[in-house]
Amino acid sequence: MAGTKIKVEEFLNKLPLFNEIPPEELKQIAESVTESHVGKGDIIFRRGDPCVGFHIVIFGQVKLAFTSPDGNEKVVEIIGPGHSFGEALMFMEKPYIVAAQALADTLLLHVPKQAVFDELERDTKFARKMLAGLSRRLHGLISDVEAYSLSSGAQRVIGYLLKSDAQHDGDQMTLAVSKTVLASRLNLTPEHFSRILHDLAAKKLIAVDGRNITILDIEKLRSYEGR
Repeated sequence: MAGTKIKVEEFLNKLPLFNEIPPEELKQIAESVTESHVGKGDIIFRRGDPCVGFHIVIFGQVKLAFTSPDGNEKVVEIIGPGHSFGEALMFMEKPYIVAAQALADTLLLHVPKQAVFDELERDTKFARKMLAGLSRRLHGLISDVEAYSLSSGAQRVIGYLLKSDAQHDGDQMTLAVSKTVLASRLNLTPEHFSRILHDLAAKKLIAVDGRNITILDIEKLRSYEGR
């Protein structure tokens, strides 16, 4: 993908955050945007690095995570195509509090904070959209904390499976990331995550083949999640 070139202005125009900006202003923003191709496993930024804008994923996946003093990694979020990260710290003018690493070959756009600040001063609609995006991110993080605090490990795993496109008996899904990364995202150890998949398979609710999972009994999965 190293030779891939995109039309930045056209891509930005498709994103909800930018799609109502007048063409001449969108062009100005696009001219300040930089592209970066990041290989699988490469670090995009480290905790403590200065935040001078925010990133948008064009293709690929990015993991946001931090490492505890004892060396264990906690995955905070997994960012896919069309989604962004880094906005909150950009506004706070604080360094990154997590590290970002590419989980696959990834193409990123970096929107500098000055371009964002200039547009915020020009357009109240843009400001509202930016606030809405940050609010959704906060709501998602609060939902995660609630799930970790009130839901069992099995409920968290089932909840993740039920958010996929596999919604009927016989439907299949492929885990988008490794089981280790997904376990950390769900606040589980890899061993606990594997045990849960094994138990669900033993109950004939799912079938597991590597990263491929087949839903065998969607109704029992739903009732199990609600316990």
